[in-house]
Amino acid sequence: MSEERKLQFRGGIGMSLIPVAIYVFFCMVLFIGFKAFNMEALAVGGFLALLIGGVFCSSYSDFWESAIKGISSITSVSVVVILLLVGMFSALIKLCGLSGGFVWIANAVGMKGGIFVAFTFIATCIVSTATGSSIGTMFIAFPIFYPAGIMLGANEMMMAGCIVSGAIFGDNLAPISDTTIASASTQQFKNGKPADIGGVVSSRIKYSAVAGLITIVIFAVFGGMGGVYEGGSIDAAANPVSLVMLIPVVLMLTISTKTRNIYEGILVGLVTGTVVGLAAGLFTPAQVFSNDAANNAAVGFLIDGINNILPTCALVISVFGIMGVLSDAGMLNLIAEKILDSRMAGTTQGAELVCMMGIAFTTILLGGVTSASILTFGPILNKIGAARNIHPYRRANLLDGTANSLPAIIPFMSVFVFIGSALTGLSPVVVAGGTIYGFVLFAVFLGAVLTGWGCQKEE
Repeated sequence: MSEERKLQFRGGIGMSLIPVAIYVFFCMVLFIGFKAFNMEALAVGGFLALLIGGVFCSSYSDFWESAIKGISSITSVSVVVILLLVGMFSALIKLCGLSGGFVWIANAVGMKGGIFVAFTFIATCIVSTATGSSIGTMFIAFPIFYPAGIMLGANEMMMAGCIVSGAIFGDNLAPISDTTIASASTQQFKNGKPADIGGVVSSRIKYSAVAGLITIVIFAVFGGMGGVYEGGSIDAAANPVSLVMLIPVVLMLTISTKTRNIYEGILVGLVTGTVVGLAAGLFTPAQVFSNDAANNAAVGFLIDGINNILPTCALVISVFGIMGVLSDAGMLNLIAEKILDSRMAGTTQGAELVCMMGIAFTTILLGGVTSASILTFGPILNKIGAARNIHPYRRANLLDGTANSLPAIIPFMSVFVFIGSALTGLSPVVVAGGTIYGFVLFAVFLGAVLTGWGCQKEE
């Protein structure tokens, strides 16, 4: 498994981890010190890690040649292109205010207490799956659902947790999610082609469905405990017309999974979504694409979609640069070999358990930024899984499912928990405690590994 090491570092191969250490330190400063959650800052950390880390290499030019090789890999380019396309569809759904439709349903039916908490979880799952953005979903859902839930007798811990849970659900399952794209793209078949997103999502549904159903029951039963029903109307946040945007969402999801072509799914979703949204009066033609003469700029949700996703693309580029360095230094192979040579990783089940521990540790270190942790540990898991003949779909599911579960909601080390805390005023411990889906999803994947459920070998 060894390969000729191109990069030499002063002090030995271990120094090739300096960029990773710098990036992890930067994440800790951002999340714990600054309590800042913007992707632009994370991207800055990644590029600073490369700039500084190269000093420890015997050849600064060779270091950057390796970084550029990682950035220009087919996996990296595919992820960036898909994210840019996804950004436009995500902006379309956000513009239409889909969550307002679910508030209308809850109000019309007369939901309260635990039932409203469970319903909010379902609604947030749909919104996050439609937008592919967990953090974006949280900023959309918290101002609408959280105050309404408190008025309707929901437990504040469960109410906050159900929104974070729903955001994580979509991040894990949506074919247009950055973590789904990253987890699929980093796992390769024997012919070198990355796992197709449609196939990965199709094989992932059973895990998400089981975890989701268990979570719904828990929220319904315990979501109203300790809450006080205050009454009041939530009509202001209700908008039944926005529910028509479920049409392009369903079409996008169906086509992406059936054809296993995410590009075709996004095209159909974007076109039908634009037509349906205009016909329903949810936005005007000027909000699609138009000229802002006063500022000499083009505006519209298409522009917003690209602008909003660019910071994530920058983060992806910086992380792939770091991975290129680790690959050419031989560190990725070294880590994979050490794991494969261990007694625990001698079996398929053992290798999967080690991989779960590896991605969990990486996610915690990176403050719950699951896209970054998946891109960081994904290449290592790819080598381990390929050596044990584990199917790329299974590998991608373990990678994404573990990252988006318990490790992503550790109090004081989780971007999801910090945002939930900032938007509600609750302590991080309380928000994390209510994020039931994270606990359940981790248990589901651990059970799948221990029992062999869903385990598939590559032919």
